[in-house]
Amino acid sequence: MTTLTVEEKISHIREAAMEEARARGNEIIDQHQKALEGVFKTHKQEAVMQADTRIKTETASARQQLNTVTSKGQLKLRRQLSRVQNELKNKLFEEVRAMTEEYMKTEEYKELLVSYIAKAARFADGNPLTIYINSSDEDKKEFLEKRTGMTVTVSEEDFLGGIRSIIPGRNILIDHSFSGALEKEYEEFTFKGGVTGE
Repeated sequence: MTTLTVEEKISHIREAAMEEARARGNEIIDQHQKALEGVFKTHKQEAVMQADTRIKTETASARQQLNTVTSKGQLKLRRQLSRVQNELKNKLFEEVRAMTEEYMKTEEYKELLVSYIAKAARFADGNPLTIYINSSDEDKKEFLEKRTGMTVTVSEEDFLGGIRSIIPGRNILIDHSFSGALEKEYEEFTFKGGVTGE
């Protein structure tokens, strides 16, 4: 069993939609051509000019119908592509969240929290500062307070990880939360390349 890449799946969907549109268009053209040939045989010479006019009219109509079928096929393809991209985007960010949760178990993460707290303290420049950690990091509270000399509060709001700091006197929120960063990345994330209309 072979696994198709996203590009191969998109290409396959596109080819199938275009093949269906071409087959339908060819069927329409064939039907009209047969009808025109019947009229030509019945009326012979006196109907030649009339048949010629009809051929032109019906061919234009068939082309228009073909264009309509092709447009519908392309619209269907775009919808399918959008759905597949959203599914892949959601899967990707589920994996990123799982990797983030694994990272939060490491020593590097504890050092990252220390550096965030130090940056917030420098930014506060002596002003009162409230530092929040996520409830999932409650076990790191004592370590962080010893390492930084700052009081740390466990937040009631879940922000996945990282820290949030508030300088009340200046109405400033310093947001180094993972949930904020992930939400921003999710909103800005787009797939590069893909199918364009022809």
